[in-house]
Amino acid sequence: MAKRKQLKLGAMLHGVGSSTSLWRHPEVQSDASVNFELYKSWVTKAEAAKFDLAFVADGLYINEKSIPHFLNRFEPITVLSALAAVSNRIGLVGTLSTSYSEPFTVSRQFASLDVISGGRAGWNVVTSPLEGSALNFGKKEHPDHAKRYRIATEYLEVARGLWDSWEDDAFVRDKEAGVFFDPAKLHTLNHQGEFFSVQGPLNIARSKQGHPVVFQAGSSEVGKNYAAKEADAVFTGHETIEDAIAFYQDVKNRAAAFGRNPDHVVIFPGIAPVIGSTEEEAERKYQEVVNLVSAENALLYLGRYFDHHDFSQYDLDAPFPELGEVGRNSFQSHTDRIKAVAKEKGLTLRQVALATATPRPTFIGTAAQVADRVQEWFARGAADGFMIASAVPHGLEDFILQVVPILQERGLFRTEYESDTLRGNLGVPIPANRYAAAGANGEAQTKAAAEVAAAKPSDLA
Repeated sequence: MAKRKQLKLGAMLHGVGSSTSLWRHPEVQSDASVNFELYKSWVTKAEAAKFDLAFVADGLYINEKSIPHFLNRFEPITVLSALAAVSNRIGLVGTLSTSYSEPFTVSRQFASLDVISGGRAGWNVVTSPLEGSALNFGKKEHPDHAKRYRIATEYLEVARGLWDSWEDDAFVRDKEAGVFFDPAKLHTLNHQGEFFSVQGPLNIARSKQGHPVVFQAGSSEVGKNYAAKEADAVFTGHETIEDAIAFYQDVKNRAAAFGRNPDHVVIFPGIAPVIGSTEEEAERKYQEVVNLVSAENALLYLGRYFDHHDFSQYDLDAPFPELGEVGRNSFQSHTDRIKAVAKEKGLTLRQVALATATPRPTFIGTAAQVADRVQEWFARGAADGFMIASAVPHGLEDFILQVVPILQERGLFRTEYESDTLRGNLGVPIPANRYAAAGANGEAQTKAAAEVAAAKPSDLA
């Protein structure tokens, strides 16, 4: 009997939160974004609940208008390496930009994290939407949307080639014979492309999961194609189950069109559940956070998605302004959606700003109600799993303590890990080393040819 498909869960480690004002709440530690003991506590709790992964997001450009978490937070590879030492099974996933880094260095960093953690590393491949990022890396201009994805495609090709520098049994370490490695199982990449020239080989071997798991979060047309072709898992976000189902089916169909097994592309909508002992208590928790946000801060938050466009120049209570192409080289899919919803519903700038800064959670209510909604999205093909963020104080902990047990009782979520690697727990296959696979194919073909040559004519009839 086939095993019932189960949910996947990730925990977003987002310090003081992704809002402008959550840090002001009396129950939030105001230094949470740089408090390692707190990060360690979150990972420990998520691992005890058998979460698949913990995720650390990142960005490369800030100014005085940035949200508090962005102003002062951990660099992902650094904090994830530290968290690898205090965890055993949970995956460790971090964001790193392909637009403002070098493939050799990043491949080495993630391979090191993968070995340190025993095969639990994941890389959220991003192209850096904010134009100001160029100012921190000596670049004259920020690459346009299409070019950033061309860079990302070649970048990942290089990384995967470098991760295959060593075949899995290359390191002999025979002290008696004085043989440390088998030279025949070391491979030089010699990549020459449009954006990168990388010789290799990489100076660290593959981990037990082969390659770090590749995550991606783009929702534009080119982003969905990239995810369907390249990613092992996809982060996304949707306000309605209908939108989530449409995205899920779209990406899965694109993956199949690229010749991939759609089940090997795991889709994680991000949610920020608000849980109360009653519906009224959940609503009160949400309103407490809403009341912390001023219109001025909401405009600043909205401006971030539009490359820090100055929305203070407009009338707050007039219809949302016509912006033309503003924002289309940054968070393209998100800004397109904001503009479309504002136009469709006739919203004012104030309404759009407040809704963007403190969006009403789709998953709000009692623990049973939130579990019901999670189950509905999963059953109807809107998600393979969920990334759990905190929109209110203790949001992640509330989900772990109150919702996860219900999901486990319903047989929707594991009670024990299936594997000690991230790929194993996600159900994503280990990629074969390209050189070992080519050698095995060559040997098989040579053997078959020899058998044909040695066969009698009667054997071939």
